[in-house]
Amino acid sequence: MLINLIINWNVNKEAFTIPGIDWPVRWYGICWALAFLGAHYFLNKIFKQEGRTDKQLDSLTIYMIVGTVLGARLGHCLFYDFDYYMKFPLDILKIHEGGLASHGGAIGIVLAMVFYCVKQKENWLWLFDRMVVVVPLSAALIRIGNLMNHEIVGKPSNLPWAFKFLKNDDDLDSLQTLDIPIPARHPAQLYEAIFGILLFVLLYWLWKTKRNNFGKGFMFGLFCVLMFTERFFDEFVKENQSAFENNLAINMGQILSLPFIIVGIIFIIRSYKIGKHKELTSTT
Repeated sequence: MLINLIINWNVNKEAFTIPGIDWPVRWYGICWALAFLGAHYFLNKIFKQEGRTDKQLDSLTIYMIVGTVLGARLGHCLFYDFDYYMKFPLDILKIHEGGLASHGGAIGIVLAMVFYCVKQKENWLWLFDRMVVVVPLSAALIRIGNLMNHEIVGKPSNLPWAFKFLKNDDDLDSLQTLDIPIPARHPAQLYEAIFGILLFVLLYWLWKTKRNNFGKGFMFGLFCVLMFTERFFDEFVKENQSAFENNLAINMGQILSLPFIIVGIIFIIRSYKIGKHKELTSTT
């Protein structure tokens, strides 16, 4: 018999307030900072082992921060609330009010890496295969930030590990207007965070021990297939982020995941063909 482990999640969204200026610092912001620091730490190991310089890494880090934040913000505005931001375009700048989309962040990362490769004359497939090693770790930390922020919650669930998000604004509104109890929900953020950590471990291990066994683009393709397949299925237990998604056969997160999965499959097949071609060339 399963023990009921339902957790009343009542964590304060604010970690602390900076003395003197009365500026609250949220756990969500701390998790974003840790995401960038973690990515920089492991990329530093990768760059050093493969003969790249600190200056190159520092330059890439700036590209990645700008690309991720801009992509995530614009992705939210365009994919999830287009009509509102077309009426009030200056509100796009109000990042402090929330609204960042992971798929937009992924697109921003890709574009930032392309710009970096053009500027630095770097092989883009080499960089893509290395960058995707650290992206799942960063994504996991950001999902933990969502958990601390009581947002991107799962659908109601009676599973023994369900969470009651006691500071989720939507649930609080329902409680006040309909006089119903706050429902227990899937901790969808944790599902994604745990998967992200496991995928990071897998990709880091592959890079460390098997990177010369694959054609270029394999790691990038594997990341796209695994990361966004998990995201596609995780959406089944998550609440839709915008009302218009309720009328769709699959929600926006799933729609945006499909192109990444297809691209990933293409890159895996391509890397396999390149590997086979090299084998044939070396034996003739």
